[in-house]
Amino acid sequence: MVRPSPAGGVRDVTDSVDVLIAGGTIVDGTGAPGRPGTVAVDGERIRVLRPADALPHARRTIDATSRVVAPGFIDLHSHGGLVILADPRHEPKVRQGVTTELVGVDGLGYAPFADRRDLDDLREMNAGLDGNPDGVAFDWTTIAGYLDRLDGRSINVATLVGNTPVRIAAIGWDDEPATEATLASMRSIVREALEEGAFGLSTGLDYPPGAYATTEELADLAGEAAKLGAIYHSHVRYSLGDRFLDPFREAIEIGRRSGAPAHITHFYHRQTFPGTPDEMLQLVDDARATGQDVTFDAYPSEWASTRLLILIPMWVQAGGPASTKERLADRAVRDRIREDLTSRGQLFAGAGGLRDVRIGNLSAPANRRWEGRPFGDLIDDRGADPVDVLCDLLLEEHLRPSEVTPGPHTDGIRRFLRHPIGMVGTDSTFVGEKPAPRTYGSYPRILGQFVRDERVLGLEDAIRRMTSAPAARLGLRDRGVIRDGAIADLVVFDPATVRSDATVDDPRRDPVGIETVVVAGFVVVDRGRHTGAMPGRALRRGRD
Repeated sequence: MVRPSPAGGVRDVTDSVDVLIAGGTIVDGTGAPGRPGTVAVDGERIRVLRPADALPHARRTIDATSRVVAPGFIDLHSHGGLVILADPRHEPKVRQGVTTELVGVDGLGYAPFADRRDLDDLREMNAGLDGNPDGVAFDWTTIAGYLDRLDGRSINVATLVGNTPVRIAAIGWDDEPATEATLASMRSIVREALEEGAFGLSTGLDYPPGAYATTEELADLAGEAAKLGAIYHSHVRYSLGDRFLDPFREAIEIGRRSGAPAHITHFYHRQTFPGTPDEMLQLVDDARATGQDVTFDAYPSEWASTRLLILIPMWVQAGGPASTKERLADRAVRDRIREDLTSRGQLFAGAGGLRDVRIGNLSAPANRRWEGRPFGDLIDDRGADPVDVLCDLLLEEHLRPSEVTPGPHTDGIRRFLRHPIGMVGTDSTFVGEKPAPRTYGSYPRILGQFVRDERVLGLEDAIRRMTSAPAARLGLRDRGVIRDGAIADLVVFDPATVRSDATVDDPRRDPVGIETVVVAGFVVVDRGRHTGAMPGRALRRGRD
């Protein structure tokens, strides 16, 4: 078999290839106009056939007439880093066209951990966000060891190194300041993780103990990413300052001080914010005007989701799960929690209040009937104080519950999707019977509602934001584009029918119109159904 010439030299196209995708419109991920063409899959690589080329013999030909052929989508924010170990098919993602996802987000990566007990504690604390699946041998200690476990999945997986495991290793679970000695230790851990293949440093500044880090500490650690050409990827500190622009100013400042490219993840605007989406975008534009490398991703959903434990003040969570549960059971602590939530305005009735939080990931038999229902229903059923009900539920469920809440508003989603540097990250969560609908339907919703129906942005531009732009952000050299020699991660969809039917009440609905997904040259989704193929592998920074 003759491999393609990246330089565009003479090629023998009369030999045999594995798959031929013929008759479709190629949207190559660069933003260039779509064009008729044929894509050949030769091993794990792509050939783009010219009109004058004779078609090679193919073991399988896919008729893509009236369909779009695009690079596989690259998700810049996923909470699949543990669940994919237990469920390698990962159908919620691959069936919407995702061929690569980034995990280790929000500072909550699961490597490195020299002490297995710390890994166990983080899994317990974070089960409402990332899950804590049964049947998985949690036997790695390093980023390298974790990556080795991610081969043989439906899709490719890249990881960040979270500042939470880094801080636990050097300082512990408590709210203690970093010293020069602990900073040196953390820099060393970050550097080793990046050298082993992590694509950057992540932070989730609502989640302790990583959230205890100061701006100065984070800039110091992000400096290690800058030295190696990696990124700083931040869930910002939403409680900071004006709770509107100041959280994003801090993320940009960390990038400026460290020299690392700053990527603000799940960039969104709530209706309760005291200003507009345009003010948020102006912060990014102003930083970029000075020459700073700042980007962001956004998810196309009005529903947010995380662990229910996020409602509990961070000081309650100091010390890890055992200390957290001890405090939750303490009457005096509950009184302090009540004061904190009252001051934050979270105990009122109405949109955005505690009663409207939808709870999930419940396992105790007596609690199962509340799965996916508003927390107010449980409060009314128990006839108790809301804070007591919240603390009791967390204790009964061993800190595992999740929450789904009203999140970004649609106008902000549209504005962020149109911004020249906006990209897509699903912030997908997989726990509970009713996760947020973005888990099953982010990319189809963009292609259906925002591209075809509302024309918020053009098809080619939308696909660029899902493919080549995130590939460039991560430094992936041969993914995110359709060109000779690129990795054959591909999606074929019907632009006339593609859509998401996932809703907050029925979120586990598969998308419509995503017909074929190819990963590393293997057809993983065929006519909308999973084939059982598992060609995905762990990606490593600097080597992929």
